[in-house]
Amino acid sequence: MTTLAAAACAVLRAAEPAAKVALTRRAAADWRAGALGLGADEAPPGRPARPERPILKPPRDMARRRAGASPAGRVALLHAVAHIELNAIDLAWDLLARFGAAMPRAFADDWVEVAGEEAKHFALLAARLEQFGAAYGDLPAHDGLWEAAEATSHDLLARLAVVPLVLEARGLDVTPAMIERMRRFGDTESAAVLQTILGDEIGHVAAGARWFRSLCAARGLEPAATYRALVRENFRGALKPPFNEPARMAAGLEPAFYQA
Repeated sequence: MTTLAAAACAVLRAAEPAAKVALTRRAAADWRAGALGLGADEAPPGRPARPERPILKPPRDMARRRAGASPAGRVALLHAVAHIELNAIDLAWDLLARFGAAMPRAFADDWVEVAGEEAKHFALLAARLEQFGAAYGDLPAHDGLWEAAEATSHDLLARLAVVPLVLEARGLDVTPAMIERMRRFGDTESAAVLQTILGDEIGHVAAGARWFRSLCAARGLEPAATYRALVRENFRGALKPPFNEPARMAAGLEPAFYQA
């Protein structure tokens, strides 16, 4: 592979999570070493490959997840977060394969970094599940996450509004409570994994906000109003408070974007 698009498509075509992680690490290393160029020589698949397990269900059919003190309850929550992180690997690479060739190299630098961190998150969660005697795929998972990619495949500005600035920003809101519950249960190992994820996700939202503003400036658009319009058009559902305003502000996502 000689282009970042080809490397991205290789990750998207890999069904097994371990292969996605390994290919992500290789592609990130090759990019940093200058072994890959920008190019649009390969189009991403409509949907990424997935393993046979977990069984995927519509979001409405999924039981509500909340970490309980029992190992089974904590496994359920960690499994759900692992599923989100696996999808996040693919979302980062789809963005690069679909839009990266038309953007500056700094854009690719940012999203290769995001993809690498999403792979790190999945690997940490998979290792923690293994310590519980469990594995990713043991429980059902919902199949709604890729809807965001399908709905925004036509426009990078819409993709940035919905994926990093809605979905990942939501992670900033809910993860602190997960960390606190894990600590309350005495599960400091799981809390540490979630704390790592939270810290990295602030950077992911920041990258989304930075490039969203850059594209708005290039198109002569007001960022907050454009964000609200794109979210209404491309995202199913409402933005749900409470919002983690300190983390959102640290990422450059001001209340003017989402409070209205």
